[in-house]
Amino acid sequence: MVNISGIRVSTLFLAAIVSLQVAFSLFYIVDMAMEIFGIRKVAVSWEYREIVQLVTIVGLLLGAFLGIVVLKNIGESMREVDNRMLAASGQFHQLMTSRFEEWGLSPSEKDVALFTIKGLSNSEIAEARGKSVGTIKAQCNAIYQKAGVSGRTQLISHFIEDLFDEAS
Repeated sequence: MVNISGIRVSTLFLAAIVSLQVAFSLFYIVDMAMEIFGIRKVAVSWEYREIVQLVTIVGLLLGAFLGIVVLKNIGESMREVDNRMLAASGQFHQLMTSRFEEWGLSPSEKDVALFTIKGLSNSEIAEARGKSVGTIKAQCNAIYQKAGVSGRTQLISHFIEDLFDEAS
């Protein structure tokens, strides 16, 4: 079962609509090819043609309706994912701020820790802060010691584990 605008629709029903659209499209392609190349052996009655056209129109309208509904659902899903990402981002920022305070990081160490978590190298951090690479290495070591971790990877995984713990 598939949920479309709160209505449960059988997957078999959806497959039937698509199959009808494909079948009637093929009918029109073959019919046109037979007309163009003059290979039609038996004339098709106008009643038969009208019925095929009517069913085709219904199938096309159903397909268009389902397409619109699916697009609407995708848009709603994207908005929900965006909202969750914003919430997670906010939680991550709050978690970082909280941990930085718990560890007693200085303002400089907080900046370096943030750059480290963002994935910048020591030389990139040094350039961004206008400091030497040696100063950044010393600050990183102080951060790792205060956080009780051995390096950059453990620092990052510490926050990831905390996020998962808060989510459950």
